[in-house]
Amino acid sequence: MNENVFDDPRITAVGLLVEAHAGLSARFAAQFEEHGLSPVEFEVLTRLARSPGNQLRMTDLAAQTSLSTSGVTRVVDRMERDGLLTRRACPSDRRSSYAVVTAAGLHRLDEVLPGHLRIIEQWFTGQLDPESLRALLDGLRRVRDAVHPGATAGSTDPAHTEGAAASGR
Repeated sequence: MNENVFDDPRITAVGLLVEAHAGLSARFAAQFEEHGLSPVEFEVLTRLARSPGNQLRMTDLAAQTSLSTSGVTRVVDRMERDGLLTRRACPSDRRSSYAVVTAAGLHRLDEVLPGHLRIIEQWFTGQLDPESLRALLDGLRRVRDAVHPGATAGSTDPAHTEGAAASGR
């Protein structure tokens, strides 16, 4: 095997992405724990809060989080017991239901977000100048859309398309 194969910039790019993700995830997890949330619970709350009507069909929530439908069901069950979410029947499809953030869930997000944003600024976005950040966001969106096409499933509706586009989903 050629010794220089490990100097391939493709391996370096993926390695740096994995290392950055691991470092940020560890900082986020500690901060979420201070507020009684797991990383997946924070992701579920955030995705719902950023969606029209603070809700998503359970299948869309599964697609956005890369959880299985049974995994989403377990997380939503737990969060519903904690009062952070509720389920609502889908009026157009009896087989579907929506996960909806409750007032308590939005309040928990309000408590978590200031510290979360400080961590993001200190350890991620604050490390980049504005032009570098724009380029990174553009590149990450292209990669995300290629490898995870369901990442924005159900997050827009015709009345909210402009707001979703502006938010960067």
